[in-house]
Amino acid sequence: MPTYHLSTPVDATADDLYAWHARPHALHRLLPPWEDTRLVRREGGLEAGAVTVLDTSIFGPVRVTWEAEHTWCERPTGFDDVQRRGPFASWVHRHRFHDGELTDTVDWSPPAGAVALALAGGALTDRIDRMFRFRHRRTVNDLARRSEPLRVAITGASGLVGTALTHFLTTTGHTVQPLVRDRSRLGEGAIYWNVRDGEIDQQALEGVDAVVHLAGASIASEPWTAERKEVVTRSRVDGTRLLCEALARLERPPRVLVSGSAVGFYGDRGDERLTEASSRGDGFLADVCAAWEDAATPAIDAGLRVVFLRTGIVQSARGAALATQLPLFRTGGGGPIGGGRQVVPWIHLDDLVYAIHYCLVTDSLRGPVNGTAPTPVPQRAYAKTLGRVLGRPAFVPAPAAAVRLALGREQADELVLSGQHAEPRALLDAGFVFALPQLEDALRFELGAT
Repeated sequence: MPTYHLSTPVDATADDLYAWHARPHALHRLLPPWEDTRLVRREGGLEAGAVTVLDTSIFGPVRVTWEAEHTWCERPTGFDDVQRRGPFASWVHRHRFHDGELTDTVDWSPPAGAVALALAGGALTDRIDRMFRFRHRRTVNDLARRSEPLRVAITGASGLVGTALTHFLTTTGHTVQPLVRDRSRLGEGAIYWNVRDGEIDQQALEGVDAVVHLAGASIASEPWTAERKEVVTRSRVDGTRLLCEALARLERPPRVLVSGSAVGFYGDRGDERLTEASSRGDGFLADVCAAWEDAATPAIDAGLRVVFLRTGIVQSARGAALATQLPLFRTGGGGPIGGGRQVVPWIHLDDLVYAIHYCLVTDSLRGPVNGTAPTPVPQRAYAKTLGRVLGRPAFVPAPAAAVRLALGREQADELVLSGQHAEPRALLDAGFVFALPQLEDALRFELGAT
C-alpha cells in the first residue's frame, strides 16, 4: 500500500488550521479547479461520523461517487477520513495540524491492486501530489490574509467571483449575507432585493460592516443587440443606484462599499500604461463602466468609503475567458488572436478575491482600484504561455476578420481585439502582495500543471 506525505510551513497555529478546515466552505477551497469534482452532500461537520459525498471524474466522462467518513477528530490536532466507497481500493487520509506546519498523510491502494499499481501507480501518485500541493498552497495563502471578522453583504454572490469570495470569506471566519432576488432563498442571513421592481430590504442592511457589489448581466454571453446593451447597462446602473441609495439612508451604514467596475473603462489604449489616474476611454464598455461608477454617487455623498474595482480578465478553470479557451487550446488549436498585440490585463481569481478583501480592510483605498495582476502581457504571449502550460502548440492564428464575423464588429473589437495595459498601482502602493503575480505560475496553479 503506497503512502503519500506532504508537510508545508504555514504562518498559523494548529488551532487556526483546525478552525479553517472546520468551516463549511473549506472543502470548496480545497477542491482543485482542474478536477471535475462536485460536492453532492455533507452529513455533519468536522466530527467523527460525519460523511462527505462527492461526484468526481476519474477519466473523461467516467464518473464515480466518492464517499468519505471522518473516523476521528480532535481539536486542534487534526482529523482522519476514510473512503467508504469510491475510486480507490482503499484510502485513509490523516490531516495533522501543528503550530507553523500543515501535514497530510494518505495510505492508498488503487483499484485492481498490484496490477493497477504497476501500470498506473506513477500517474496516480502524480495526480495525488498535484492535488495536495494545490491544497496546501491555497490554505497557506488564505490564512496569510486573515483579518478581524466582518459581516459582509454581497450582490452577485452566486457568480464566479462572488462564489469564490464567499467561500474565502466564510472559511477565514467572516459572515456573508448574499443579496438575493428569490424570496424562497431568504434563509441563513440572505437579504432580499429586486432591481427590476426597485425593491431592497434596507433594514436588513443595518449594521453590516461592508458591502461588495458584483451583480450585473453578462457582457459576453449574448450578442450585443441594442436590447442586450440596454440590459447590460441597466443591470449595473439601476442595481448600483438602488443599493447606494439604500446604504445612504442607513442609521448604521457599512464602513466600505466595494463596487464592481472593469478595465473596459479605459477603452482600447494599445501599449499605453494605465493606472487609476488614467482618463476614461471610448466605446460601449467605457460608457457602461463610467455610468456604473457614477451610480454610486449617493453612497459617496453620504460619506461612505467607496472603492471601484476595475477588474481585468479573470483566470479560472471554472469560468470566464480561460475556461472558454481551454477546450481549443487542449486540442492544439489555440494561438494569437487578431495578431496578438493587444495587452491582456489578466488576474488570477484568488488574487482578485484577496484584492477585494484587502479593499474591505484597508482604509486608505478609495475610488478606482485596478483589479489586475502587475504583469499584463500581449495576447500572443498569453497564448504561448497557456500552450506551454498545457503541453500543446499554440500557433494557430484567429484573424481579426474571423473574430468580427463570429461576434460582430463592435463586440469583437471591444471584448477580444482591444487591450489595456492596466497596472494595479493603487493596490501596490497600499501594500497589497499578490499571491500569483506571474502568468505561467498562475496558470500552472489553476490547471494543475507541473
